[in-house]
Amino acid sequence: MTSRSSQPTPAWTFAAFREGVVVTLPVMPGLFAFGMAFGTVAARKGFTLLEAELMSAAVFAGVAQIIVVDSWPQQFTAATIFAAAVATFVICSRFLLIGASMRPLLGRLPASQVYPFLHFLVEPPWVLGLRYRRNGGDDPGFVIGSAATCWVTWVISAAPGYWLGSAVDPYRFGLDMVMPAFFTAMLVSLWQGSRRSIGWIVAAVVAVAADMLLGGFWYVILGALAGSIVGGLIDD
Repeated sequence: MTSRSSQPTPAWTFAAFREGVVVTLPVMPGLFAFGMAFGTVAARKGFTLLEAELMSAAVFAGVAQIIVVDSWPQQFTAATIFAAAVATFVICSRFLLIGASMRPLLGRLPASQVYPFLHFLVEPPWVLGLRYRRNGGDDPGFVIGSAATCWVTWVISAAPGYWLGSAVDPYRFGLDMVMPAFFTAMLVSLWQGSRRSIGWIVAAVVAVAADMLLGGFWYVILGALAGSIVGGLIDD
């Protein structure tokens, strides 16, 4: 017989999963507002509710969804498809760095779990996961619970936005400030001194300059890359 002590340790625990869900609850109002905005845009572009919900579930790309659907053409051509693909790639390129930074926390998961999970990894569970690990946590279940909460919220919120259309403006009530306020608060907990903040400053300056000079969404990848490079050099 095999003793309990010889059983393999689970890759993640439900206790950490539950903690991730609870910690993510304050983020839900802002995420719900963004999800409603996507539902509204999808309705105006002639999507069915089922199509909007399927896109939210399968794509789960936040602002990239809104931008692509908002520019949805009446007729598809090679040029319009290419433009949508480029816009999506540029906006979502930030996930290359987000995924890499989560390696220390998610590395204990088997490949059969970690790679499918990366579909659900977005900014809130990323930032919360960084803080969780900074405070000594090492259970991937925390990030899984946080990401699951965000995904469910995003998918559900498309429906009321689709039904209400422009009748209710969530930004009128300041819900659009929930996400920026959340990330600002999380940055405080990740502060490691003035020297380490140089990377943040460089990222902000490059992003603002790229937005002013290039337009579009290149500021996302350029700001992230600049900040990461400077931060890496400082760490060395």
